[in-house]
Amino acid sequence: MKGPIALFVAWALHDVEEAIMFPGTCDQLADRTGIESLRIDTRQSWAAVGLMGVLIAFLCSRGSRTEGESRLYRAAIAGLEAHVGTHLAGSVVQRGYTAGVVTAVPVMLPGTVMARRELRRRGTPLTRRDYVNGFALLVPAAIVCQAIARMVPRNVR
Repeated sequence: MKGPIALFVAWALHDVEEAIMFPGTCDQLADRTGIESLRIDTRQSWAAVGLMGVLIAFLCSRGSRTEGESRLYRAAIAGLEAHVGTHLAGSVVQRGYTAGVVTAVPVMLPGTVMARRELRRRGTPLTRRDYVNGFALLVPAAIVCQAIARMVPRNVR
């Protein structure tokens, strides 16, 4: 199966942009809202991406081992595909660039589409339940990764 590999590679490439640019996006949000706890530094950003990478690697390996039958892998495809929309929506709301939006459509979307189409060719297309599961899995995972990453001491300037 090529879908799990394509999904992981797309996620990794996309998240490099996110990790690099996320501190700036968080600074913009903190400046606009006055909520200082929204700020994150580069080390914390990379820590969050690294933690999520462990999860995404696990989910993709489950997809490979089960030939796409794993509910967790299916949730990852659906959730990451929907995540493309969150990047676009975030940039519309911010009225400008937000971390990850540049690679969401040209990198992340093709990876998810390839994985989704592979499931469809195998006779097991994604369902609404897979999208619900993707939301239920990846949103809390992202929050937990961010919370743990914020425990990493900030760089002192």
